Amino acid sequence: MELLCIQSQEHPELPLAELVAVMECENIQAEIDQVCEGLVILKNISQDNLMDYYNILTKRLGYTHEVHELIMKSNTQTLDSDVSEVDWSHYIDETFAVRVKRIHSQVDTVGEERRLGTLILDNCDDIKVNLSKPKSLIRVAAFGDDLFIGIERIKLNKKHFEESKPHKRPFFYPGSMNPKLARCMVNLSRIKAGELLLDPFCGTGGILIEAGLIGCKLVGSDIYWKMKNGTAINLDYYGITDYRTFNLDVRELKMYEKVASVVTDPPYGISTSTGDVDGEEIFKEFFYAIYDNMKDDAYLCMASPHYVDLKPMVDEVGFEIVEQYGIKMHRSLTRIISVIRKKPY
Repeated sequence: MELLCIQSQEHPELPLAELVAVMECENIQAEIDQVCEGLVILKNISQDNLMDYYNILTKRLGYTHEVHELIMKSNTQTLDSDVSEVDWSHYIDETFAVRVKRIHSQVDTVGEERRLGTLILDNCDDIKVNLSKPKSLIRVAAFGDDLFIGIERIKLNKKHFEESKPHKRPFFYPGSMNPKLARCMVNLSRIKAGELLLDPFCGTGGILIEAGLIGCKLVGSDIYWKMKNGTAINLDYYGITDYRTFNLDVRELKMYEKVASVVTDPPYGISTSTGDVDGEEIFKEFFYAIYDNMKDDAYLCMASPHYVDLKPMVDEVGFEIVEQYGIKMHRSLTRIISVIRKKPY
């Protein structure tokens, strides 16, 4: 069995890195075949695991827009004969629609939709086309002349990332991270539902919201009472209840329970969040402060400006950098997303 993943092309590396991280922490056993940027096939999945994996991926992923059970791979030349070999009654319930998405392809979208729809009707009884509210959606990803044809079993909630943008929350403050990147960072930290995640610079709670929505327990802290309070307001708004928030300096943090991961976006004028330490030194103090609050082998995923070299700091404290990805913000700033693992004593 195989799953077809249609990914965002907003960043050349983050969508695949996020998928790999989720597969790792959720123990999803599959072979990854990246057909091209934006199109990934997960191969060699046992039938017993298919729907469990499908559920996990659609619930967690941010930079993957769609996940479908792959029915077949065809191309524009062999489509007629390939369709005739499929038992479409196994996939279609009464009504269906065909939707084609082009990824580095010049195929005629409407033409291929009509062609495949007609072929399916000719090869299956007692079904009809319904373009507005089909019970079954056949999704075709076109790459060149190749056609990857799948069935949507579980709908991924893409609207969430639009509807939960920072300015649409009850408590808003400029500079908040967009929810899709926040979800990706949570996933890069290898956290699982039921585990404890910490954001020691929680701001308006964007990272904690995304972690809470996939079932994590949460702790957030901020040196500013206004932010700590605003985070609680936003978490309550999204129906997230398993959280604690604190108004304190990260250097004062002493957790009763060690956390499974830390995900955070420190203010780039980070001295404003501590009040008395300037420059890069505060990053080192941050690493020292959270080290003993993390479980052995726990992951930290954080954003930082490109001009701060984290490697000597993490080496000194007892961490190691696992992955790093750059996001161009504007001409003078690139945001670096770092995945860092705590090395046990």
